[in-house]
Amino acid sequence: MKSLLVLGSTGSIGRQTLELARGNPRDFRVVGLSAGASWESLLAQAREFRPRVVALAEARDAGALRAALPPEVALRVGPGAAEELAAEVDYDLCVHGISGAAGVRPSQRVLERGKTLALANKESLVVAGQPLMALARERGAALLPIDSEHSAIFQCLGGEPMERVRRIVLTASGGAFRDLPLDELDGVTPEQALTHPNWDMGPRITVGSATLMNKALEVIETHHLFGIEAERIEVVLHRQSIVHSLVEFVDGSVLAQMGPPDMRGPIHFALTWPERRPTDLVGFDLRWFRELSFEAVDPARFPSLELGYRCVAAGEDAGCVLNAADEEAVAAFRSGRIGFQDIARVNRSVLERRPRQHGSLDALLAADQVGRELARAEISRRARVPAS
Repeated sequence: MKSLLVLGSTGSIGRQTLELARGNPRDFRVVGLSAGASWESLLAQAREFRPRVVALAEARDAGALRAALPPEVALRVGPGAAEELAAEVDYDLCVHGISGAAGVRPSQRVLERGKTLALANKESLVVAGQPLMALARERGAALLPIDSEHSAIFQCLGGEPMERVRRIVLTASGGAFRDLPLDELDGVTPEQALTHPNWDMGPRITVGSATLMNKALEVIETHHLFGIEAERIEVVLHRQSIVHSLVEFVDGSVLAQMGPPDMRGPIHFALTWPERRPTDLVGFDLRWFRELSFEAVDPARFPSLELGYRCVAAGEDAGCVLNAADEEAVAAFRSGRIGFQDIARVNRSVLERRPRQHGSLDALLAADQVGRELARAEISRRARVPAS
């Protein structure tokens, strides 16, 4: 039986992880859960799974949660509570589904202990890929990607050395506006952007699917996770979201990992690795697989993609600053302060003015704060409505 720590347990990844654990009670024991502000959902999970400890980042509702928790469940509160769980709880595997740069420190704590990290928080590697991958190697920690694209690459590689790889191909659905006339993009609403054609994901990733910024960040993540140069990473549009990524080897062979758009597949793979355990998840089904198409990415429609390649070339704090800018820009778009196409403009402007920090994780997180300040100033300059 594996003991699980689930960070971001009330989000999409966390809920699906617990669904799989619920269906396999003899295989998994949940020992810790963390949430941001959804204390009522966290309470329901704690009552069901009876972990040893739960964490809540938002202190405002801690009193109500503490009063309602089962007496044997301890509570940690505050912005660093998830990090405390990662550093102190006894677990075999951490499933990390916290969103944004807030997930970097918890990743660090898991890897410092040499634990297995099942990572859905792509920002960890975008912000601090170099020091975190070095830490994983130093401590002998396994890092298993949960992003469907990177899980697919991991599975296709099958332990093959990277010198046998000609290129890696990441697939992108194109998001909500892939067929919208370009002259209509300025008028799209957040509600429209959050309607993904295939996947059920969190809001920032869903908006990023429409800008293709999520794929720019995945280029950076692929570079760090697999040690491959940007020149060997390609992105193509694949409307059906069935082929999650492809690996082309030097002999011309191409391996693809495929499956319906369901995050339970890569989560289950990470939970049961290095084995492959049975599930009732759908595999090959003609309703899904009868038509698979691929298209080149139109840079006029998706100007954000090239920013990911720019970050890999620049190194230092480029990925960190780009991620910080995008978090701020997407939040501003969702609140109606800036337009959809302003997201890419804000990100590009901030990237061009980054502080050029490098080295330690502390230095990179300091650059994250500078990037946010630059983004807020750029957003204010472009704002359609004043900040509330």
